[in-house]
Amino acid sequence: MSSDNSPGLADALAAGTVVLDGGMSNQLASAGHDLGDGLWSARLLADRPDAVSDAHLAYFRAGADVAITASYQATFEGFGRRGIARDEAARLLALSVELGRDAVRRAREEGIVRPLWVAASAGPYGAMLADGSEYRGRYGLSVDELEAFHRPRLEVLAGAGPDVFALETVPDADEAAALLRAVRGLGVPAWLSYSVAAGRTRAGQPLEEAFALAADVDEVIAVGVNCCAPEDVQRAVEVAARVTGKPVVVYPNSGEVWDPQARAWTGRSTFGAEQVAGWRAAGARLIGGCCRVGPEGIAGIARVV
Repeated sequence: MSSDNSPGLADALAAGTVVLDGGMSNQLASAGHDLGDGLWSARLLADRPDAVSDAHLAYFRAGADVAITASYQATFEGFGRRGIARDEAARLLALSVELGRDAVRRAREEGIVRPLWVAASAGPYGAMLADGSEYRGRYGLSVDELEAFHRPRLEVLAGAGPDVFALETVPDADEAAALLRAVRGLGVPAWLSYSVAAGRTRAGQPLEEAFALAADVDEVIAVGVNCCAPEDVQRAVEVAARVTGKPVVVYPNSGEVWDPQARAWTGRSTFGAEQVAGWRAAGARLIGGCCRVGPEGIAGIARVV
């Protein structure tokens, strides 16, 4: 399935470079929305869905070709803790994809004619816990248990008709194995993106082993990294391309560091469009930004590619 008759994303990646959007939370916070909640940006699916569509549209205007939905932290369990029943949670998960489609429609009305796609985000188990464990992995759950957690929401997201799954910010190769099992038979292609540090997954596994899990999975159209420091990208791209032979997806943070005590970002941005050329040369074909990379940063990438 492709958005409004755009070509399939896999075909587009085979032909050249595609621009991802930036941080959903970055854009929502810039618009004045409070994200200090266990559901993070997923809260706005219930409270302000118009704001989510507006954020997607801002990135399309900046030059992004792919909108990543606000479902990263949207799970049946997380919604349940807020008193949201399972049927309503399923509706909100599907709505995340519909809001991406709505932004595509609005972009067309504004005269944007290039191909556009909607990626249904599925964050790791730790994102549901909202305690930082998404950056550590190793939750004490088996691959079977993790697959059982992920499969139901992936089924709902698949039913809403996204162009691709974004299996993103995965900290642990065991969770990647569960996600790769969970997407089988759903009829939606996927990219698999790890969160990494110093050449290993956040759980400490070698990148060669982590990327190898996806090498022969037909559903996976790209592999790579996101929500990491820009300095960690180049080697990861090289390893992902060599181990899998697939196009590589990269969307790092700005390079600033989150201080949980101060609840503020510190340091300076080290992310720049000039790095894109090196990533592309190493095999990156799906390039964007994550935390603290807003429309301006995506516009810079779009100018380069």
